[in-house]
Amino acid sequence: MITTAPKMMRLQRTIIAGKRAYHDLVTLPGSKPIVSSGPPGYSAVSGHRVTVFGCTGFLGRYLVSKLGKMGTQVIVPFRDEDEARLFKPMGDLGQIVRMGWDMRDDQTIAECLRHSDTVYNLVGRDYETKNYDFRAANALGSERIAKIAAECGVSQFIQVSHLNASKTSPSKFYQAKAEGEELVKAVFPSATIVRPGPMFGYEDKFLTNMAVWPIWWKLNHGQTTTRPVHVMDVAQGLANLMTNPQFSKTLTLPGPSTLTYEYLLELVSSVTLQPASRAPVVPKGVATVLAKIGQNVWWPSLSPDEVTRRYIDDADVPGDWDAVGVQPSEIETHAITYLRRYRSAENYVRPVVFPPRPAPSLVAE
Repeated sequence: MITTAPKMMRLQRTIIAGKRAYHDLVTLPGSKPIVSSGPPGYSAVSGHRVTVFGCTGFLGRYLVSKLGKMGTQVIVPFRDEDEARLFKPMGDLGQIVRMGWDMRDDQTIAECLRHSDTVYNLVGRDYETKNYDFRAANALGSERIAKIAAECGVSQFIQVSHLNASKTSPSKFYQAKAEGEELVKAVFPSATIVRPGPMFGYEDKFLTNMAVWPIWWKLNHGQTTTRPVHVMDVAQGLANLMTNPQFSKTLTLPGPSTLTYEYLLELVSSVTLQPASRAPVVPKGVATVLAKIGQNVWWPSLSPDEVTRRYIDDADVPGDWDAVGVQPSEIETHAITYLRRYRSAENYVRPVVFPPRPAPSLVAE
């Protein structure tokens, strides 16, 4: 029987995992030490314990995946058990901790973040329900989470807002997002506010929605400008904030280009190889009435406030991507990935030809 000397075993572990060094130690506000260990990747131990509220949403799923691959222990609060099942394979054994919570129950919120050093708040909703209006979902809930986080001694609080958040906006959703920022800052002064632009990706409400319901994107004759950003870029930027904090700052993360809905509809048509929609442009008043009627169904539909947002241009502000260490990618780079399924069988593998972009004088780049 062959035996291995203890010194050889220690040498093998040192070569594979590496020794701990000074850069493995991070001291958070309050002198709380964070020590990472193990090989980089899925089975690493970053030393961080993070809570992601709103993890079952579009952005939250990608953020949890990014954090799990970094070896971070992630607490994922959920309301529906079925929605939380997808988190099981996103981290090594014991790294993804699922916990039930209620946004109106302080005790469950405290239990979800009591032992965390970083808290991400992605909770929000761009339509109203019978239980939560815009203010309750996007402002008051954020204030409650931030207040409890401050009381529990959380070192870093990251509030995800929206690029167009403004107290003077005609959209109640954008108003609520702006109010949420103010309320969070009032109870957690060192909080980081992140304002991403409209996000696209798998199962999004942007590119895939244009492929299914192009008529609602023709509002304002498609001349509304937007700055779409890849959801993976935003998720990576948020994950980087865990190790490279930006305390008390407001970071904007818009897409790299400003485009019109008209161009994006042409892009979707060229990628899916489906003819452009010939549906007429619906007047704003008619669209608002139809949206109000649509609120009687039991599934999410176009809301009256969303009709208002289709007439609001995205904010023309510089991005802070350097602060989060990410270079955002253009929408054309990923369009075929998310739209190929709308092609017919005979066109499935045909090459992609993008429409020409509007002249710079018409659309600011």
